[in-house]
Amino acid sequence: MSKNKGHSSKKDNLAVTAVALQDHILHDLQLRNLSIADHSKTKVQKRENRSKSLKRNTKAVIDTGLKKTIQGPKVEDPEKEYVLDPKPPPLTLAQKLGLFEPPPPPLSSDEWENVKQRSVLQGDSVQPCPICKEEFELRPQVLLTCSHVFHRACLQAFEKFANKKTCPLCRKSQYQTRVIHDGARLFKIKCATRIQACWRGYVVRKWYQDLRRKVPPTDAKLRRKFFEEKFTEINRRILCSFSTDIEDLFWEIDHCLAINRSVLQQLEDRCGHELTEEDWEKIQIQMTEFQ
Repeated sequence: MSKNKGHSSKKDNLAVTAVALQDHILHDLQLRNLSIADHSKTKVQKRENRSKSLKRNTKAVIDTGLKKTIQGPKVEDPEKEYVLDPKPPPLTLAQKLGLFEPPPPPLSSDEWENVKQRSVLQGDSVQPCPICKEEFELRPQVLLTCSHVFHRACLQAFEKFANKKTCPLCRKSQYQTRVIHDGARLFKIKCATRIQACWRGYVVRKWYQDLRRKVPPTDAKLRRKFFEEKFTEINRRILCSFSTDIEDLFWEIDHCLAINRSVLQQLEDRCGHELTEEDWEKIQIQMTEFQ
């Protein structure tokens, strides 16, 4: 009898161990939808749970006739960092029996700061994402407890493809994730630097062009070319300053000729008659008197 009892206890331990390992494997592969119970029973349980949650959430609404103040949506800080999985997953049966190590407890804020400092020293946010090999830019970014940084969408796609939760670089499992914005901050600084460099380059090029127009160069050939261009530019300005209307020019010429003709006609009217013999004699007498 004692032998049978020992044999049955060993079988029970093996069965419990097998079930615990199976539960842990299913949990590790994220196959929680698979259930050993009957499918119809699980549906009934889900419906009961839904009905209970609806009964708890229902509240009596009393119409007081007063206007309700509509509160606008709360504006969250876009650069706020938060943990995606603040609560650790429940322990599996294998972890409770000591067959596997339990997951580490959630990190505190100080521990997350230390992990972030390690990531900053490694320069993970400066380098592109190890999965897609693209810059982080303004897309969501996650930090793992192993101090590696990825795009949030890339990490989700990797976990879905690999069907397990392991770091793509160091293969560490049971990690925690935290949303950070270091890559977006560095991308904004880079964009601002590029804009400032472009503007400063434009200002310097404009200043240099003005300097080349005003100050003559020291080289003889360039100096000669500089003054030739200045001479042509001055001539062009002088020609542009004068009026080039031909009709107005001809009108001014005709007007001047008409004035000159009128003046000559007046002179002819006053001094146009010829001197007679008597006038010449008077002139001679006046000359002899003066002598």
